[in-house]
Amino acid sequence: MDPLALREEIPVLDEVTYLNTGAASPAPRSVVDAAIEEIERQQYVAPGGEGAYPALFGCFEDTRERVADFLGADTDEIALTNSTADGINRIATALPWQEGDVVVRTDCEHSAGILPWKRLRDRHGIEVRVLETDAGRIDREQATEMLSGADLLCLSSITWNYGTRLPIADLTDIAHDAGARVLVDAVQSPGQVDVDVNEWGADFAVGAGHKWLCGPWGAGFLYVDDEATAALDPDRVGYRSVTDPNADDYAFAAGAKRLEVGTTSPAPYAGLQAAIEMMESIGIDTIEERIERLTDRLKAGIDDDRLLSPREYESGLVTVAADDPEATVSRLSDEGIVIRSLPSPAAVRVSVHAFNTDEDIDALRGAL
Repeated sequence: MDPLALREEIPVLDEVTYLNTGAASPAPRSVVDAAIEEIERQQYVAPGGEGAYPALFGCFEDTRERVADFLGADTDEIALTNSTADGINRIATALPWQEGDVVVRTDCEHSAGILPWKRLRDRHGIEVRVLETDAGRIDREQATEMLSGADLLCLSSITWNYGTRLPIADLTDIAHDAGARVLVDAVQSPGQVDVDVNEWGADFAVGAGHKWLCGPWGAGFLYVDDEATAALDPDRVGYRSVTDPNADDYAFAAGAKRLEVGTTSPAPYAGLQAAIEMMESIGIDTIEERIERLTDRLKAGIDDDRLLSPREYESGLVTVAADDPEATVSRLSDEGIVIRSLPSPAAVRVSVHAFNTDEDIDALRGAL
């Protein structure tokens, strides 16, 4: 498949100029079809065949293997979740917190990477430190100082408000030297840039399929490095969490599966498998090259005083200053162009994916 063939697979692109993938992408027909087929298999075929639960578990395991291969992980290092926020919370609630423990996060985190630590502060008395950035740029000396005595660093692989790529491997080394574990909100990466969790070296990474992978809602994933598994003591437990749900003395499953709990629909995960297969058929290098070319075209029409993202390519997220971001989003929506506003900075954010075209970019530049 090539990017234009992907575009033909997404019906809504016939109706609007869609530039909001960083929030959620419309799914291609093949992804929706895969989810529907899984529902039909689960309801029409499995009850009289292998059984509903074996069919359910089979879908989960197929998805786990597909995600692991896509991220460069082992299958036992992957847990299936519902979303990025869900994955962060599963880690946050499984670590053994004590009063005075320290979490460091950047000032570029999405609410999914902010609220869990506020809750732990209120419930367990942890300290939350905010590592300030310069428009999505981190000073390593400042990071080293901030991480002294810390227990966990939470940061994004690509910042949602500036589109900058954070130096995850370097910051992971700094955190580990300080004795802190590292949790990466990676949701803006899979589907637009190549991801190999081994190169990051982080303890945990979370993501979801409904953004750059063009997958359905409800299919998230969580990576747990093998060496970090022992640190997790989940506060929730279910038949998917343990080795034998019927044993008198339960034992948590090996690896990341201990963070899964119970029954959920297999349909989003079947859709996620199809989405990953589709992205791999195009090729991540092809996707990234096209995104880079299109973002360069967009930035060429934006003055330096309005462009808040780096002028040099880092991701498909392009942030543009606006006096009234919400009014700008509304005006563009009336013109058939979909982008979003940001709470901080006061700006609008454009998400450029491989299915976009020169015509999409030119329409946006004219509207802005």
